[in-house]
Formats: sequence, structure tokens, C-alpha cells
Amino acid sequence: MTTAELLERRFRVLGRGSPLFYDQPLHIVRGAGVWLYDADGRRYLDAYNNVPHVGHCHPHVVEAIARQASVLNTHTRYLHEGIVLYAERLTSWFDRELSMAFLACTGSEANEIALRMATVCSGHRGILCTKFAYHGNTTAVAQISTVLPPPEGLGPHIRAITAPDSYRGARAANGVLSPAAWLAEIEAACASLKESGQGVAAILIDTILSSEGLPAIPAEFVARAVAIVRAAGGVYIADEVQPGFGRTGTHKWGYQRHGVVPDIVTLGKPMANGHPVSGVIARAELATEFAAKVMYFNTFGGNPVSCAAANAVLDVLERERLQENARVVGEHALAGLERLMQKHELIGDVRGHGLFFGAELVTDRRSKTPATAETRRVVNAMRERGVLISRIGVHDNILKIRPPMPFSNENADLLLATLDDVLQAL
Repeated sequence: MTTAELLERRFRVLGRGSPLFYDQPLHIVRGAGVWLYDADGRRYLDAYNNVPHVGHCHPHVVEAIARQASVLNTHTRYLHEGIVLYAERLTSWFDRELSMAFLACTGSEANEIALRMATVCSGHRGILCTKFAYHGNTTAVAQISTVLPPPEGLGPHIRAITAPDSYRGARAANGVLSPAAWLAEIEAACASLKESGQGVAAILIDTILSSEGLPAIPAEFVARAVAIVRAAGGVYIADEVQPGFGRTGTHKWGYQRHGVVPDIVTLGKPMANGHPVSGVIARAELATEFAAKVMYFNTFGGNPVSCAAANAVLDVLERERLQENARVVGEHALAGLERLMQKHELIGDVRGHGLFFGAELVTDRRSKTPATAETRRVVNAMRERGVLISRIGVHDNILKIRPPMPFSNENADLLLATLDDVLQAL
């Protein structure tokens, strides 16, 4: 079957609204490590996917899934050692204040649980998020996933605040705010929620502002924002779906870069290397109060096979020292992007943390005009040359590079050489 034939079958049964990557969708049939293979046998360097966190089809994870699936997989309301062992081990990776866990299947579910916990325990409904965030696609979480705003609009309990832009600075002509201005906006949002009777339940942010374009913000900035929210009666929810499990290189969790411990942490797709597992890690007092008021259970969240897969991921992260690899390779790749910025005027800025980095493309460095169309062409041209990346940012003009954790300096050099060729050919 040709790719075109499969695509038409997909349209008929899934509809045309179900998104696919790239102008010419890829028909992927196999993965191994940092490589993906299409139906024609062509190999692609995967510099985008964080779902296979320790590499596509890592043999240790595959073996753990197969072994447990051959013994037992059932409802999570039976007593089983797997979920207890994994929760004990996972919480040991966090600051000691974060000591209790709830497991689910998706990041959307995790963020929904976190929002519910915040509102139940605070007695308030008001939620702060950023204006270009993605946190999931359930009805409640879509309200704070402002990168894809719901057609019904934001509810009266939501205040979306403008994310900082470390490249364009304070109150530029396009209205983007500086970090200092963001803090003032948070104070105003908290005041507005109180005046409206909603109160302040939580602020939920991706700890490296992934969808917003990875802005470089001062280390103390998030701590100051959280202090404002806590003073207003709310809690801090840290979305670690993208930055977590060592991706930043310097820390296990993105929140640790900011010097403030969250009240609730949400986890998702990297947890079990593609097996559907997500989690909520919370302070014991919050988790206990929530459990006393709400009977939360999840039929599949934390089942024996999922926990075996997730536990195997922790094994691989530790044995292969993948957090350190993220630091070393990330520094190497970022230095390479900076060299390309000296060569190509289209690159206006580079930024990133460990194995999550990118380059902002502009048509004019003086005016910093977003090169949105050019960014799309670059992403598709990279795909044609066998390297998979994507794009992010308010203007969709930032190259998004977020490979599996075993990504090497050699892989980074191939990525950089290919990007150099693509930019040269534009």
C-alpha cells in the first residue's frame, strides 16, 4: 500500500481534522534508539520525539513490558507490588516535600487531576496559565491550553497571562511582555479573580515554557511569581511533561532550575517510553486532603504492565547516565547552533536547556520580524533530508528540537550539518 492510499483510508475513518506532521506525512513502521524508519526503509534521525524518552524500542523497556504482560495485567483496584514499588521509587526522585503519587494514563488526565486537587483543597476556582501554553485536551484542561484556544472561549475562572519573551524584551511593539511586566500581570490577574468571586486556586505552568518558545528567564523569576499566587491563596502546579526526567541536563525536573518546590507536579508521555502512563506528585497534606474528599481511581492508570514499563525507564535513565548525556550533548548542540547563527542571518536567537533547544528565525534581525513561513519550510526541508524536528512559539517561528535522551554528539553534528545545508539552500 502506498502512503497516499493509507492517508486516504485514514481520512475516511479518522477524518481530516486528525493532525499529522509535515506537508508530506511520514509512514513510519519501525523505531530503534534515535532512529525511525519509514515504509520504504528510509532512516530518519529523530530530533523531535520525547515520548520514547530513553530511545525507541529500548530493549530493557520492551523486555519489562513483555515479561509483565505474560504474567498479569488487570484493574488497578487490586493490590499489586508494581504500583507501590514504582511510586516509592518515583517520589524518591523529587524533593522530600513531594512524597505522594497518583497515576493515570495521559498528561491531560494528570493536569485535570492537579486542577481538581487545587480547587478542592483551596476552595477556590481561579486558575492562572500562560497565553500560549499546552497542557492537554480534556474539557477542563483545554481551558488552559491556550496555544489551541477552545472555540467556546476561556471560562470566567481562567486568567491567561502573557509569557515573557527573552528575545524581544519589555513591551515591544507587538505587545510581548518582559519578565518584570509578567509579574505585574500575575498580581493583576490574582486581584481580578478575587474581585470576581472566583478566588485563586493555582498557577499552572510548563517549567521551561516549552510551547512559548523556551524563553531564557531569570532563575528567581518563577519563584517570585509563585510567591504572588501563594499569597493569594493558590498553589503552584508544575507541568513537567516536556522538561522532566532529566531532559534539561542540569536537573531531574525543570522546576528545580527556579529554586522553588511546587505543591503539585504533573508528568506524562516520557514516563514509560510510549506506554500510556502519567502521574501527579503532590505534597502529602494536599494529596491526603484531596483523597479524603474525592474518591479518585483510574482503571488503567498504574496497571502492572504500565508500572513495569515506567520502572524500566528509571533503570535506563540511571544505568546509562542519560541526564548527564543531556547536559553534555545539549551544550554541544547549542554551541553548534550559535555558530550557525553567526553564519545565517535567518537565525535571530538560539536558546535551550539540555536536550530541548531551538533557534528563532527572523526575516530581519533589527526588527526581529518572525520568519514564520521560512520556519515551516525549514522543518519540511529537514524532513526531506532525513532529520525530524518541529516548530513552536507564539509566531510559530522557533525550531523545536527535542530528541530522545540517548542522542549523541555525533547525532547532533548530523542535525547541525543538515540544518546548515537547509539554511544555505533557502
